[in-house]
Amino acid sequence: MAGLWQQLGSLQQGRALALLHLIGLLYPPLGALPWDTKAGKPPLEGFHVVKGNFSRTFLRIGYHKIAEIPAGARNISIRETIKSRNYLALQTQSSVSIINGNWVIDRPGIFTAVGTQLTYQRPNEIRSRNGESITAPGPLTEDLHVYLIYQQPGPSVYYEYTVPLRNTHPTPQPGTPSDILPLVETVGPSHSGEKDHQGGTTNSDITKEKPHPNQVPSDPSKKSDPQPTYTWTKRRHTECSATCGTGRRQVFWECVEEDSQASVPADLCDPALEPTKREEDCNTQSCPAYWDVGEWSECSRRCGPGTQHRQVICRRVTHVHTNGTETSVTVAQELCGSHDRPVTKAICQLKICSQWEIRSEWSPCSVPCGVGQRSREVVCVSNQGDVEEDKECNMNLKPDTLQNCDMGACARSWFTSVWSQRCSAECGQGNRTRMAVCLIDHVTDLPLDSCEEERPSEVSLCDSGPCHNRLEWFTGPWSQCSAECGNGTQTRSVACILNNNGRMEAVDQLKCSSLPQPITSQPCRLKPCGVQWYVTEWSACSRICSGGYRVREVRCLADNITPSDRCDPSLIPESREECNKQACVAEINPSCSDQYHNCVVVVQARLCVYPYYRSVCCASCTRAQKTYPNSFQKNYIHR
Repeated sequence: MAGLWQQLGSLQQGRALALLHLIGLLYPPLGALPWDTKAGKPPLEGFHVVKGNFSRTFLRIGYHKIAEIPAGARNISIRETIKSRNYLALQTQSSVSIINGNWVIDRPGIFTAVGTQLTYQRPNEIRSRNGESITAPGPLTEDLHVYLIYQQPGPSVYYEYTVPLRNTHPTPQPGTPSDILPLVETVGPSHSGEKDHQGGTTNSDITKEKPHPNQVPSDPSKKSDPQPTYTWTKRRHTECSATCGTGRRQVFWECVEEDSQASVPADLCDPALEPTKREEDCNTQSCPAYWDVGEWSECSRRCGPGTQHRQVICRRVTHVHTNGTETSVTVAQELCGSHDRPVTKAICQLKICSQWEIRSEWSPCSVPCGVGQRSREVVCVSNQGDVEEDKECNMNLKPDTLQNCDMGACARSWFTSVWSQRCSAECGQGNRTRMAVCLIDHVTDLPLDSCEEERPSEVSLCDSGPCHNRLEWFTGPWSQCSAECGNGTQTRSVACILNNNGRMEAVDQLKCSSLPQPITSQPCRLKPCGVQWYVTEWSACSRICSGGYRVREVRCLADNITPSDRCDPSLIPESREECNKQACVAEINPSCSDQYHNCVVVVQARLCVYPYYRSVCCASCTRAQKTYPNSFQKNYIHR
């Protein structure tokens, strides 16, 4: 009986402790922080949090100032609350662009300015539903101006930062910490050995497990007090990680007394029977389909109004993972609602186009009469007045920089040079010459028949006085070229003439030796010969008597003396012939004999020009020199 009262007292004490634990959860102590821990870091001591939201339905396309964040601000956070095609932009107080300035969209990244690092994020538009954001730890060294580049209706931007307090001490507003788990089930007695539970409880699922195997059921025939039975029960769970599409949640098991379902210390239940399942699926119903929009393409024009495109896909989330990632599939567009489909084409403008500007008037005409040209200066100017390269402006709209100009008909007149000073003859009758050209008054050469007046004479007679016993060279006509094709020569006769008042008499050429004698021959070339056969000189005969043979080299060459294969084979010259057919005569000079057993080779190799070989092959070299005196000259190629 005493044991039964002891157990009942233990149960009542457990319920009281559980009640105190519930009160502690619902009413935090005085030291508890009054802000939402999930929203961000608590404000620093001595700092004040400034928050704001910018939202408009319609704006004109371009830059719109949202806020001015003062110098010294910290924990800066600027973000779009609604995903859109708009862009965030930053500028210093001195109008220096930091992010997305001058109609140029920067890539996401870290920018260092105004004394801090600004992190610019633009999530992937296909996979993320979040908009743009800019964060910075601060403090700022100068004021920061926040702008919105408006492209799509309905923008919404939230911004927040902390600034130092100036003689103000705001009182924190009381609130319930968001990390406290509201309990929906009555909590039984607690124990010092009970495990802590984390996460928000949104439901209460009570699952009973088998009783402890060591607990023996009481015999009903005996009149002893019944023994309590303890079992593991799924008491609560955390909030589901997804509202749809199969999320995950943590499950918390507690040891309870089976009849009263009151929580008891965990060591009263069998540890071996404690369920190992700590997570389970939740909210397995399908998620509603949504429009997933992609990144906008580059603007079709670098300046002025253009177009840009993006991809729009209807998707449905099928599973939300515990790490925050999602698995989604593409579904029919009808499930997203075709009338609500986001636009895939939009008007864009990166900057105002540069314009052509005429900087000067037309220059004077390039000619005093007739048709000429005049010019002017045309430059490409930006909307800020700076001169840029021509490619920045529309070349199709560029004003003319050159233009024809007509200064009227020009006067045409004959112009003549002065007469030559010398007469063409040193004595007797001769000629003097001058040039005549038809010109207009600004020195433009015209055809000789353009002037209306008669062409002036260009030759006039002159008399250098009578000729008395004057010696001079007389030249005859050139002869025909010696070669029908290729290089040849032509000649002419030259005679010394005594001129006595027009009476000509041929005299000895020595009398004209003091005068420069005209040339009597000159090279000539009527036409190219084309390909033809070329040969070398014959070699020395293989024998000096009793019949031998000699050879020469034959080649087909073109006009530029390069090898060719286009010569007529039927006209090829002989490359070998017989020689020295006369009978051999005995050597009668005993002092001139051959001391070398193969002097024929010495003669064929033309080594007799060297004293050594002439001495050891004296007889052979002597006969060869007498028979073929030209064989000791240098070999050369000729036609």
